[in-house]
Amino acid sequence: MKKLSKAEGGQVLKVWAGMAAILWLAACGKLVGVDVTVVDQKTALENQILGSYEELGNEMLLLASVRSVDETGKLVTTAEIPSGKKQAIRAMQRQEFNRDDIQNFKQTGVAGEGNTGLLVFFDNEKTKQDTQFGDFVQAIIEEENEDRLAILTRTIATNEAFSDGDLPKVRKIFASLNRDSAQPGEKIQQENGEWTVKK
Repeated sequence: MKKLSKAEGGQVLKVWAGMAAILWLAACGKLVGVDVTVVDQKTALENQILGSYEELGNEMLLLASVRSVDETGKLVTTAEIPSGKKQAIRAMQRQEFNRDDIQNFKQTGVAGEGNTGLLVFFDNEKTKQDTQFGDFVQAIIEEENEDRLAILTRTIATNEAFSDGDLPKVRKIFASLNRDSAQPGEKIQQENGEWTVKK
């Protein structure tokens, strides 16, 4: 039989002590009830939506990197993209273009994440005093909402877990994801319709 070193003997003692404690607690009966709730896990539907969204983003990057001329300088026709996919890719491109404005609107409180997955406009002193700015904010929010709906529609069309009638459910899931990713100080609408500011 092999003689254990001092460190190995200490490890064995810790294991035996842990096992003895577990057996003792088991013999005493239930001392404390513990309910564990995992809050940071995404549901299967959220993961499907995120996966479809990420796939669409990869397609957008791929489309942007396709060359339109060959090595000799002749134009090369690219494969025709289905209209729904093209619309969703253009929506993602426009979202990327408007991203800084949208983030600024959220941080200054003129836009908030609604419980239907869309942005909502809020009047404040600046939009009341500068109507041109208010019109600009509303136009960008309208574009963002059109883009979100185009992307969600494409997500439903390409995901066999959803049908056309699932758009309201998908929008609620999208709204939940938007609330989770909102920055502190941004307005978010809870499922019950109440508006709060993200802490």
